[in-house]
Amino acid sequence: MPRSYSFSHAISRKPAQSIIRGLRAVDTGNPDLALMEAHHTAYIAALRSTGAEVTVLDALDAYPDSVFVEDTALCLPEGAVIMRPGAPSRLGEAAEMEPHLRALYSEIRRIEGEDSFIEGGDILMGETEILVGRSARTNEAGIAELARLVADWGQVVREVHTPPGVLHFKTDCSLMDAETVLATDRLAASGCFTGYKVIAVAEGEEASANAIRFNGIVLFPAGFPKTRDRLVAAGYEVVEIGNSECQKIDGGMSCLSLRFTPR
Repeated sequence: MPRSYSFSHAISRKPAQSIIRGLRAVDTGNPDLALMEAHHTAYIAALRSTGAEVTVLDALDAYPDSVFVEDTALCLPEGAVIMRPGAPSRLGEAAEMEPHLRALYSEIRRIEGEDSFIEGGDILMGETEILVGRSARTNEAGIAELARLVADWGQVVREVHTPPGVLHFKTDCSLMDAETVLATDRLAASGCFTGYKVIAVAEGEEASANAIRFNGIVLFPAGFPKTRDRLVAAGYEVVEIGNSECQKIDGGMSCLSLRFTPR
C-alpha cells in the first residue's frame, strides 16, 4: 500500500469565527465564514467518500489559523511528530493536536529545540523520501531535528528550498503518486524533483498547485480548468472543492487535514 497517498485516517478541524484574524501574506479581504464552512463540509465528504475514517475536531477560537491542521504534525506509519510552527501565534495549535494523535498512535515525538521551527505545509511525503522545504516558517534547525527524530523509523529526509515569496513548499507542489508531482514552473526549475515526473501547473493557475492525492481521488481547488484538465488527461479522478475563502488566508487543500495510516 503506497504510504504517500493511500490513507485509512484523516483529521480535520472546523474553521473558527476568529478566522477573520488569520495570517495572510497579502490582504485580499476577510474570509466569509459561512462559505468556508460549506467548502469544508464538501472537503470532508470527499475524504469520507474514499472509505477513510475522518475525525472532525471542534473549532478553536483562540487560534484563528487552527483550521489548517496540517502544520501541527507529521503523521507517518510508525508514529507522529508534533511540529513547532514558525508563526508565534500558532505555537499552541500543535499542543492542541497532540492528544488526538495519542488516541491513534503509540509513538509520539516532538520538535522541541528552541531554535527549531517547522510546519507541515513544508513537508512533502514521498514513497522513499520526505522532502522538506526551508521557508519563512521552516528553518534548517527544524529540518535537522526532524531528520534525527525519524531516522530510526527508516525515514529519509531531504532538505529542499521553497521559492522566495512563497509561504510553504507545498504551496507550489503536491504529490500525485509515487513517481509524479504537480508543481509550478518556478519550483520545478529548482531541480528538486529530479527523478520524478512533473505535471506542470498551467500559467496563471499557480494557486492550484496545492492539491491532495487521497486514495483514489485528487482533491483539487475549483476554478483552475487548465490544470484540472491536465490531471484528468493524466488519468486522475479529480474532485473539485471550493477554496476561495481559505485562499484569502494562504490556505490550500493539503492544509485542511492530517492524512495517515497508523500501524
